[in-house]
Amino acid sequence: MGKGFRGTVTDQPDFDSSSDAEALYNAMKGFGSDKEAILDLITSRSNAQRQEIRTAYKSLYGKDLIDDLKYELTGKFERLIIGLMRTPAYHDAKEIKDAIKGEGTDEKCLIEILASRTNEQIHNLVAAYRDAYGRELEEDVIGDTSGHFKKMLVVLLQGTREEDDVVSEDLVEQDAQDLYEAGEAQWGTDEAKFIMLLGNRSVTHLQLVFDEYQKIAEKSIEDSIKSELSGDFERLMLAVVQCIRSKPMFFAKRLYKSMKGLGTADNTLIRIMVSRAEIDMLDIRECFRLCYEKSLHNMIQDDTSGDYKRTLLKLCGGDDDIAGEFFPEAAQIAYKMWEISSMTKVQLRGTLQPYPNFDPASDAQALRKAMKGFGTDEDTIIDIVTQRSNAQRQEIRKVFKSLLGRNLMADLKSELSKNLERLILGLMMTPAEFDAKMMKKAIEGAGTDEHALIEILVTRSNQEIQDMCSAYQHAFKNSLEDAIASDTSGHFKRILISLAQGAREEGPADMGRALEDAQALADACNADSGDMEDTFMSILCTRSFPHLRKVFQEFVRCSNKDIEQIIKKEMSGDVKNAMFAIVRSVKNQPSYFADRLYKAIKGLGTDDRALIRIMVSRSEVDLFNIRKELKETHDTSLHEFIQVETLVGDTSGDYRKTLLILCGGED
Repeated sequence: MGKGFRGTVTDQPDFDSSSDAEALYNAMKGFGSDKEAILDLITSRSNAQRQEIRTAYKSLYGKDLIDDLKYELTGKFERLIIGLMRTPAYHDAKEIKDAIKGEGTDEKCLIEILASRTNEQIHNLVAAYRDAYGRELEEDVIGDTSGHFKKMLVVLLQGTREEDDVVSEDLVEQDAQDLYEAGEAQWGTDEAKFIMLLGNRSVTHLQLVFDEYQKIAEKSIEDSIKSELSGDFERLMLAVVQCIRSKPMFFAKRLYKSMKGLGTADNTLIRIMVSRAEIDMLDIRECFRLCYEKSLHNMIQDDTSGDYKRTLLKLCGGDDDIAGEFFPEAAQIAYKMWEISSMTKVQLRGTLQPYPNFDPASDAQALRKAMKGFGTDEDTIIDIVTQRSNAQRQEIRKVFKSLLGRNLMADLKSELSKNLERLILGLMMTPAEFDAKMMKKAIEGAGTDEHALIEILVTRSNQEIQDMCSAYQHAFKNSLEDAIASDTSGHFKRILISLAQGAREEGPADMGRALEDAQALADACNADSGDMEDTFMSILCTRSFPHLRKVFQEFVRCSNKDIEQIIKKEMSGDVKNAMFAIVRSVKNQPSYFADRLYKAIKGLGTDDRALIRIMVSRSEVDLFNIRKELKETHDTSLHEFIQVETLVGDTSGDYRKTLLILCGGED
C-alpha cells in the first residue's frame, strides 16, 4: 500500500478469489439478485483483486462476470459496479469511446481524463483502447476535435510530460516570462507556446513557473488563460493548470459540479468515484470540505438514492464534517490558496458605464413623457435608467425637479409596481440611500433579514458604510447603530455594531502582526466559545482585507486547520454566518456575491429582495467579475440563470428585461 497511498479502497486481507467468485455467483442465482451482497463485496476489494475474481469466476462457471452483472443489474447502479470491475485503463478507454462516439462529443470527459492522468496511465489507456476497439485513440480524437483544442489533446496523448524530479531551475523564470509574453504582454495570443510548456514540463517545474508568473503578471495563470483563450481550448488549459496545482482539488470541483443544482451528472460522478477510489479519494474529500459547505459524504447522501448511493458512500469512505485537522495535501492547498489570494491584483469591472453624449434635460423630458397620460411606457423608463451611471441618474433627478417641478422618485413609484418598481427605484437612489433602505427593510417588521445585514456591512468600504449611516439618519431619523442594537442581540449584535462603525483598518498586511494575529486565532480555537468569538471578532472585524489574507494563510501553518472550517465547526447561527461572510469576502468578494446570487435565484421561488440588492449595488462595481465567478463555480451564466429562474408570478417581463440589461451580457 505504500506511504503515499491516499485511497479509500484497499486490498482485502485473507483474500480468496474463488470464494468471492462463488459468493457473487450465489448472489445472482435464481429469481432476483442480492444487490447488497454484490456491492459490499466489490467495494471492499481492490481493483487488482477484482480482476482475480473475474478470472476465478470464468474458471469456475465458464461465464464472464461482467456479462452476468450487466444482466442482473440496471441503471446507474449497474454502470457503477461495471466501472469498478474494469481495470483503470479499460475503464478510461470505455469512457473516452463513449465521449466521442455518435453525433456529439463529450468534451468535458475528454478534458477530465487526458488532463489528469500520468504518463503511465496515458500509455495504458492508449493500449487498452487499441485492444478493446481495434483503433488508434489519437486518430479518433483527431477526427472528432479541431483547432488548438485538438493539438493540446494530441500532446497530452503522447504521455511524454517530464517526470516530477525534472526541475530546470534556470528555465523557471524563462518559462514564466515566455508565458507572459505569449499572452498578457502582446496583442493576440501565442497558443503554441502555451501548448508546448503546459503539455510537456513536469508538474513540479510548472508549479514553480506558476508562482513566478504570478509575480510577473500580478495575476494568476488561470486568470490569464480565462482572458486570453476561449471555448474548449480554454477549459482544457484550465484543467491542465488545475491538475498541475492539485489533482484532488480539480476532482473535488468536478464532483461538486456533478451534484449541485437540479439533477446529477451521474456519468461524471461515477467516473471520478471509480477512478480515484484507490488513488487520492481522501485528499479529494479534504479539498471538498475546504471549498464547500457540505462534505462529499453528505452531498452524495442528499443527492443520490438506493444501492447506487450505498455504493458511492462505500467508495467515499467516510464523512469529513466531523473531521478536524487537515491531511498534509489539503493543508498545503489551503495555504497556497490564501497565498494566491493575497498576491492577486483583481481588476474589478462593473456592467454599467456612463452614457456618452449624456443630456439630463432630454432624459428628464423623455421620462416625463413615458409616465404622462393613460398607461406607462416601461420600455423607455428601463432603457434610460439602465443605460446611465448612478451619477448621471442623480443629475436626471435634479433636472426633473428643476425643469418640471416634480419628484421623479414619487412619479416612478406611482407608475410602476412590484419587483420592477423596487428595481428601478433602487437604481435611481444613490448607493448610500439604497444601502440605507436595504438595511431598514432588513430590520423592520416581524422578522430580521440577518443575511442582508451581514452582506451589506461585510462588503462595503469604510466610506460606503459612513455614507450609508448618514443616509439612514437622514431618511429614518434614527441612527443605524441604534436600529441594529434594538433588533439583534449577543455576539451577533456586537459584530454588526463593530462593522457599522466603518473603521476597519486600511492598507497592506503587516507581516509581523499577521503572524501574531494568526497565532491568537489558533490559540482561541482551544478557548471557551465566548472567548473564541471575542478574539475572532476583534481581529476579523477590524483588520484590513489584505492583512486578513495573510493572517488566514498563516493560520493554516499555525493550526493545520482552515479558518472557514473552524468557523463552520465551532460557531453557530448568525455569528457563524457573519464570520464566514467576512472570510469569504476577504478571500474573493466577487465569489461571495456569486454564491449569494445563486442562493437567491435557485430552488423554489426567487429571493427577489436579495437579487435586486446585489444587481443594483454591484452593477457599477464588480458585477462582471461576479458573473465570471458564478459561471466557474456553478457552471451556469447569470444571464441564463435569470432568464430561466426568475419571474414566477411577475407576468410583465419588464423586471426580467431590466435584470438582463444590468447583467450586461451572456458568458
